Amino acid sequence: MSIAATADLPEKHRILKDVFGFDSFRPGQEAVVDDLIAGRHTLAVMPTGAGKSLCFQVPALARPGLTVVVSPLVALMENQVAALQLAGVAAVTINSSRSREENVDAWLKVRDGRVSLLYMSPERLMTERMLRALADLPVGLFVVDESHCISQWGHSFRPEYRDLDQLHSRFPDIPIGAFTATADAETRTDIIERLFGGTASVHVAGFDRPNIRLGITVKSKVEQQVEAFVSERQGQSGIVYCLSRQGTEDMAAALCAAGHNALAYHAGLDPDTRARWLDRFMTEPGIIVVATIAFGMGIDKPDVRFVVHADLPATIEAYYQEIGRAGRDGAPAEAQLFFGLNDIRMRRQFIEQSDADDMVKRVERQRLDALVGLCEAVECRRVLLLAYFAEKAEPCGNCDICLNPPTLIDGTELGQKVLSTVVRTGERFGAVHIADSLMGKSTPKITSFGHDQLPTFGIGKDRKVGEWRAIIRQLVAAGFLEIDADRFGGLTVTRLGHGLLKGQETLRLRTDILTASSGRGKSSRKTRKPAETALDEAGQDLLQSLKEVRLNLARERGVPPYVIFHDATLIELAASRPRDVEAFAETHGVGASKVEKFAGAFLQAIADHPG
Repeated sequence: MSIAATADLPEKHRILKDVFGFDSFRPGQEAVVDDLIAGRHTLAVMPTGAGKSLCFQVPALARPGLTVVVSPLVALMENQVAALQLAGVAAVTINSSRSREENVDAWLKVRDGRVSLLYMSPERLMTERMLRALADLPVGLFVVDESHCISQWGHSFRPEYRDLDQLHSRFPDIPIGAFTATADAETRTDIIERLFGGTASVHVAGFDRPNIRLGITVKSKVEQQVEAFVSERQGQSGIVYCLSRQGTEDMAAALCAAGHNALAYHAGLDPDTRARWLDRFMTEPGIIVVATIAFGMGIDKPDVRFVVHADLPATIEAYYQEIGRAGRDGAPAEAQLFFGLNDIRMRRQFIEQSDADDMVKRVERQRLDALVGLCEAVECRRVLLLAYFAEKAEPCGNCDICLNPPTLIDGTELGQKVLSTVVRTGERFGAVHIADSLMGKSTPKITSFGHDQLPTFGIGKDRKVGEWRAIIRQLVAAGFLEIDADRFGGLTVTRLGHGLLKGQETLRLRTDILTASSGRGKSSRKTRKPAETALDEAGQDLLQSLKEVRLNLARERGVPPYVIFHDATLIELAASRPRDVEAFAETHGVGASKVEKFAGAFLQAIADHPG
């Protein structure tokens, strides 16, 4: 369809084609767009990669007045504004990374009506001075991105988001759109109450990301496990999450020593270093960022091929949000998590030692239990993951459980041995002490407490210490044991555990976990190659040339390459090899402004390429 031909289309479709270069909306997008254009408060929960930004950018251009977008991260604001400007949209951001002169210039453009979208952080928007200034302007729409941050039930609650609950009372006639990739039913209810005063159109587009293969492995020597996983994916971009700053430094050093291009990223780095590392990750191929959870929200890098958790995340919501940074281009990607009993203990300590009230702590314990249950699953992980968000699914065929179904044995007697040892030692000791007692090890601690005289001492000599720790971990996951965070990780038997001791309950154990020793973390099969492998050899060569053109254009403008064009657009160009501007304009993801800016460079590269 030529650009001139779009004049007869409905405005939303004309904007979609002329500005963004798309012929149609993705599933779930159009209903959200329609509600916002109609001026209705709208909450959209859409998986990462589903095109949330387009759902408010199209209404922003279709509705009269200014659209104000609230975003939690400077990098996200900068990248979205850069992409919009390249698409010919009048968009600006006012944020702390810019000089006062730049921010003043941006505001003058807003004040004079020369801007369609203004991006700001919540703390900058919700100042009395800014709210009064906006009240004098024709604001047509407010958008709150990463809206789960407003809820105390959200996995990454941010206090600065709380003030946004004033928007609907300060601007009662202006619609608000709220967007997030991660919000369970409780979080959605909280967002609706706080942002909209209780009423809104709600769109939940589904949580499944079928292109991401899920894998969870017991942690042993985690640096070796992560390095083995990464080595099988040499040259791919990825993210490795660690719990602590020191953990990121150690893991990055280990990966670098093994020949990988890894960068440690955490809040302790100076701003210039963080900016340089982020720029390298966004622009260079094959970079691995080893980061704390502070990294990633809103980072729109489409070709992240894997996300690894070297430590247990806080909740299933956090896990889902973090693995969602992989495979945003729709091509195959992987999520690998390594965890152990110590991870569970630390996470429970974080909950108990927090300043939250008892109700919040109770909910957080339940969420941790759900995550541990996912880790110790014996059936399809995706079914369990989606069930947490109240979404039904069939076994996926793309998780470690489906690909290598575990063999289960009756572990009731083994579980009873553990629980009996826990009870007889006073329900105050951790997994190491219990395993040593089962193994009959006369350690100074065991002898000092007289536990070598108990009838349970040595009743597990026939198994290795790693097996007993695995059994203990599965007992915790199944709810037969609890870790008492207030007593330094001591194990206590639950009501369900007493039922197991009495023979009223049964325990099933995974034999693969019992026999696993090194846990090298190798996947069951290699990552499938992305769609570009459909190109012939000449097409592959041309694609690399087009990527070099894109990288040069991106560096000239100081933006990530995907802001110029996504890989999918370059793959289509390499396959169709357009010879003129009109054919170039028909390519998926090429809007009018980008035709004007970039057609010459890419058409020249295509013309110069042999074959």
